[in-house]
Amino acid sequence: MYRTLPRRRMPRLLSVTALALAMTAATSVARAELRVATTILPVHSLVAGVMDGAGTPDLIVPPGASPHRHAMKPSEAAALERAEVVFWVGEGLEPWLPKSLAALAGDATVVELAEIDGLTTLANRPSGVDIDGLEDHHHHGEDDDHDDDHHEEHGDHHDNDHHDGEDHAHREHHDEEHHDEEHHDEEHRDDDQAHDEHHDEHHGHGDIDPHMWLDPENAKIWTKAIAKTLSAADPANAATYAANAAKQIAALDALIGKLTAELAPLKGARYIVFHDAYQYFENRFGVSRVAAIALGDATPPGPALLAQLQAHLRETGVQCAFAEPQFPPKLLDTVTAGLSVRKGELDPMGSDIPAGPAHYPTLMANLANGLRDCLQGE
Repeated sequence: MYRTLPRRRMPRLLSVTALALAMTAATSVARAELRVATTILPVHSLVAGVMDGAGTPDLIVPPGASPHRHAMKPSEAAALERAEVVFWVGEGLEPWLPKSLAALAGDATVVELAEIDGLTTLANRPSGVDIDGLEDHHHHGEDDDHDDDHHEEHGDHHDNDHHDGEDHAHREHHDEEHHDEEHHDEEHRDDDQAHDEHHDEHHGHGDIDPHMWLDPENAKIWTKAIAKTLSAADPANAATYAANAAKQIAALDALIGKLTAELAPLKGARYIVFHDAYQYFENRFGVSRVAAIALGDATPPGPALLAQLQAHLRETGVQCAFAEPQFPPKLLDTVTAGLSVRKGELDPMGSDIPAGPAHYPTLMANLANGLRDCLQGE
């Protein structure tokens, strides 16, 4: 009996040792997970789809925030700082990001998706309104009511302890009375001016509409680039990235076919949107808005353009007017006052859709459903 006792204990001791080794190995794998940061939800979704089973990317621009003007919270800045790979669209969408990338992510592999070869790119429309003879009078500080609306858009960022001044940056063109109080305002104005002056560089950030993800053909090209970048940074998971990318591209092909069929009856429909963000979606699927109240960078119009737009819509009529959750509805209500027009909502970011691989196809389906439901009176 004495000699058999160690034999009974030995398997138990070995199993404990094996368990400890397994836990150590698992911890090592977890620590080795590639750290990836993305800016907006649609890009996050495409990256998450490629990374499925190998990791999860961080999101820098939270749901409900406008990517055109965002002041990062400390947790978002920390995610950017620890990232080994960063995916963003480009200065046309996130003009505030380059300085943060230089300061926080200097050692990371940074991929500007707007620069990927082979994309369908469309020029920014010079005015938010497609009406002959209607001049672009988008305001830069003259209208306090519009300024207050835009200020409300980002009210939830006032609790940012380490970026107290940055929550004013979104008023860079609308709140000149604060330009001496917050140095971030002046920095962003300088960035935007330089961005416009150097529009011929990098495909012309001032000339190219940055909302490229709303064309699923572009999403396919991005998926390939994402997989290639991740595989180079994390060769151990290259097979996973390649398989996920192939699966995602096939799903995007199916999505394009489905939406093309669903939207075919809407060609020629008349509608207006709040913000000129849908050009890629319209170009791909053959629908087109009559007008957008704000430019592609969400700069709102001044009173003169609003008045002309109201007069034109009274003469021609539209079926639907679409608001966006990132922006107050006051301007849209003003433009459509007195008109018999149905109201709907479109969201180019999919702010209320959970983050993850399913976000992007759900976003695209929601845009199609929103257009169809309003324009067909459902």
